Amino acid sequence: MGDILKEILNSLESSDLISDAVFEGANIVLYTKDKDYFLDNKGEIKKVVDSIKKRIELRPDPSVCMDPEKAEKEIRRLIPEEAGVSQIIFDVQRSQVIIEIEKPGVAIGKQGAILKDIRANTMWVPFIKRTPSIRSTLIENVRGVLYQNSDYRRKFLNKIGHRIYDGWIRGKKNEWIRFSMLGSGRQVGRSCILLQTPESRVLLDCGIDVAASDQDTFPFLEAPEFNIAELDAVIVSHSHMDHSGLIPYLFKYGYKGPVYCTAPTRDVMALLQLDYIKIMVNEGKEPIYTSDEVKEMVKHTIILDFEEVTDITPDIRLTLYNAGHILGSSMVHLHIGNGLHNFMYSADMKYEDTRLLNGAVTEFPRLETLMVESTYCAKNTPPVPRAECEKNLGEIIKNTVERGGKILMPVLGSGRAQEIQLVVEKLVREKKIPEIPVFIDGMVWDITAIHTAYPDFLNSTVRKSIFHKDHNPFLSPMFRQVGSHQERMKIVEEEGPCIIIATSGMLTGGPSVEYLKQLAANKKNSLVFTCYQGPGSLGNRIAKGEREFGFATGVQGKSDVTKIEMEIHTMSGFTGHAEKQELMDFVKDCKPNPRKVIINHGESAACLNLASSLHKQFRLETTAPKNLEIIRLK
Repeated sequence: MGDILKEILNSLESSDLISDAVFEGANIVLYTKDKDYFLDNKGEIKKVVDSIKKRIELRPDPSVCMDPEKAEKEIRRLIPEEAGVSQIIFDVQRSQVIIEIEKPGVAIGKQGAILKDIRANTMWVPFIKRTPSIRSTLIENVRGVLYQNSDYRRKFLNKIGHRIYDGWIRGKKNEWIRFSMLGSGRQVGRSCILLQTPESRVLLDCGIDVAASDQDTFPFLEAPEFNIAELDAVIVSHSHMDHSGLIPYLFKYGYKGPVYCTAPTRDVMALLQLDYIKIMVNEGKEPIYTSDEVKEMVKHTIILDFEEVTDITPDIRLTLYNAGHILGSSMVHLHIGNGLHNFMYSADMKYEDTRLLNGAVTEFPRLETLMVESTYCAKNTPPVPRAECEKNLGEIIKNTVERGGKILMPVLGSGRAQEIQLVVEKLVREKKIPEIPVFIDGMVWDITAIHTAYPDFLNSTVRKSIFHKDHNPFLSPMFRQVGSHQERMKIVEEEGPCIIIATSGMLTGGPSVEYLKQLAANKKNSLVFTCYQGPGSLGNRIAKGEREFGFATGVQGKSDVTKIEMEIHTMSGFTGHAEKQELMDFVKDCKPNPRKVIINHGESAACLNLASSLHKQFRLETTAPKNLEIIRLK
């Protein structure tokens, strides 16, 4: 495979028309200065693709593309005004232009006629994207980082391609596969698993435990088998901080390799990491990394769609599948060696459909070993059905409103917040609760904006509603963004019921704690937990019955104690994690069925409970490793 570019050029009758041949990660890009060949290569490229079974893209050489200023005028002339062009961005190094459109169908034209005219008239490769119904500054900043560093990106992606195709660098030895649990072994939080083969070193997630004490916050990166200089790739299952929070730290200490994930995961995790820096500063702590390292992470990210297959090292092929947990969350399928073994890391998953997302998929080309979460598996009690949870939430809101109270709902900014927004909007629309103000605080609004930018990752019902502004539930006038401490105090002090949806979901910091301090002592108010409460977190302590909490006053050595008189409600049915029976059904429905199941991401009792049940019911080999344990698969 080391001479694959030469092989491709030798296979082309018109190789003299190719000005450059480079890698973009595992993909191969050919550039040409010949306009006619770019517009119609008469099937030459397809023949080579069919022969070598690798993705090849033909693009115009940047030198023959129309000047961007002139090209933008031509694009706006070609696209009908009713399509609603909102933004045009040129990626000069890659000869691509991204066109944001309110009505993509109008811009594409019948059988892609308008796109063909753009290619022919400007020599740019056009990509149409729907204009988000809520603008996201974060997405624009992420794109800015990518386009400002497009020359670096081109060289970086080409280097990755050479690593994949240029052969073995550590020498062919007896084939073996092993995993080291650097985090999430019999615990929820700091997910981090190191995959090693004789050829590759790949990290599956690298998160932090936001609810843990300082010494238990981070993965065991000091383990002897982890060497950042040897790391080939990082794969991020989803954006929650317990899976992605420490990735910028890797770049701080010299990592320069790729980070693979979906586009929504890239955007949301960057936002959460920046917020983590802000929280540490506000708490008077030294941040473990800076925004510069977050930018480095973005620069090195390679995004993949669900079910898009790509090589990431010479002996590992990656495919991401929908996990149903949050926007863009993925199950990580790895084809290791030349048919040696197929492994899947479920990370956090939800098998049941929710208001926001479709449930996790179960069909894969091959599967021998499955690593699955166990967050809610400590007990065998059946979960409360989601419909019943929605009814109960409606009753809680209605009763609180009738007594003139306020409802505080601490949420995870990504996933639970948007799910709760949809549930509340539906309850109001069906007149099951009165329409009262719903204040959105913390990162929730920005992450909701990112949801509207990636509707294809949502279920069909939400996707269709987002496409129609008049029916978009996230744009309901009841939802009001909160942007400052002064606004929070005004909400608390004003009379009249309201709902407050605020981060952080475990009450470990953020605006939800500020609201709790002000609302806790009033019996009219309600506190509703809808997401997982990590051991040691304030949310966990309150859910278990603690009714007093202290907080710093700002005066050294002094703190105030607040008594909790408000009603407390815990509703696990809204979780984005699969309950035990869901996980049992998921394993049973996997096609093909795994031969071995590794249990992680659960407290010890949860991991052991699920491992025992899977073994007894399906006669599968199961194991629940602790942190720092090593599992050899082959």
